[in-house]
Amino acid sequence: MKKYNIAVVGATGMVGRTFLKVLEEVNLPVENYYLMASARSAGSKVTFMGKEYVIEELTENSFDKDIDIALFSAGGSTSEKFAPIAASKGVVVIDNSSAWRMDPEVPLVVPEVNPEDIAWNKGIIANPNCSTIQAMVPLKALHDKYKIKRVVYSTYQAVSGAGMGGYMDLENGLKGEAPKKFNHPIANNCLPQIDVFLDNGYTKEEMKMVNETRKILHDDDMKITATTVRVPVFDCHSESINVEFYNDFDLDELKKVLADMEGLVVQDDIANAVYPMAVNAKGKNEVFVGRIRRDESVESGVNLWVVADNIRKGAATNAVQIAQKLIEMNENK
Repeated sequence: MKKYNIAVVGATGMVGRTFLKVLEEVNLPVENYYLMASARSAGSKVTFMGKEYVIEELTENSFDKDIDIALFSAGGSTSEKFAPIAASKGVVVIDNSSAWRMDPEVPLVVPEVNPEDIAWNKGIIANPNCSTIQAMVPLKALHDKYKIKRVVYSTYQAVSGAGMGGYMDLENGLKGEAPKKFNHPIANNCLPQIDVFLDNGYTKEEMKMVNETRKILHDDDMKITATTVRVPVFDCHSESINVEFYNDFDLDELKKVLADMEGLVVQDDIANAVYPMAVNAKGKNEVFVGRIRRDESVESGVNLWVVADNIRKGAATNAVQIAQKLIEMNENK
C-alpha cells in the first residue's frame, strides 16, 4: 500500500489541534506529516504521534514538496488563496472553511452520506458546516427510505463553534466580564444570531444549513428552514429537527432505519430519561439521535433530537474520514 504525505494547515487552531488528535486515533498509511500555520504560530513546537514537530509557516511555496492530501482549517480567506495553489501542485485539499462549499465544481461531503462525490473532486473537497454535518447523518437514512418533503431546523450551538473567542466569552462571562466575540453576553443567555444577518432576515449560518443540505442530499427542491441559536454550552451542538415526508412510515421501522445508519447512535429510552446530551457527546466521533416521535400536526412527519461534538464530527473527524475514503478509493482504483 502506498504511503501518503499529509499536511495539516492551521495546525495550532482549535480545529487544527483536533485534526491532530483524530489523526493519532486512526491508522492512516502516512509517510510524513507537515504541520503548517500562519507566521504568528510558525516556529512553535507541537508533540504529535510521539514526535516533536516544528510548525512551518504557510507560504505560496509550502506545497512545492511531495504532499498528497492537505487538511485545511485556517479560515476562508486563507483557503481561498492557498487551496488553489495546493491543488495546482497535485495536492487534494480537504477544506474546513465555508470558502468552497457552494462552488458547483467542489464536492461537499459527509462520508457516511455522499462518499461517491469525493470521486469527482478537482483538487478541493469541502467539509460542510458543523451544524449541517450532524443533521445529514440521520436525514440521509430517512430521505433514502421515505423521501423528505420539508425540514425545520432549530439549533442550540456551543460557543466552541465560534472558536477560542467564543469559548473565552462564555468562560469570562460567567465571571461577570463583558463579551468580546459576541454582540451580547452569552453567559446565562441564548443568542438567536450566528454569523451576520442577510437581506432575507436569516443569518448566514441558517442559509448555510439550507443550501448545504440541498447540495449534500442532491435535492434542490427540498423545502428547508432554519433558526440557529448560540447557547451557553462550551462544546457539542444540539438540534431539534422536524421532518415531513412524502411517504408514510411506521415509527418502529423508522427507528430501525436510524439505528442501521453508519455513524449514527440511537439513544431513545424516554422511560429511563435516555436521550442525546451535549455532555455525553463530547470527544465522540458519532452523531447521536433520540426523542424520536411522530409529528402529529402533519400527515407524515417526525421530530428528532440530534447531538454531536461540533469540533470532532462537525469538523476534524469528518475531514479525516474524507481523507480515509479518498485513500480507500485510490487503493481500489
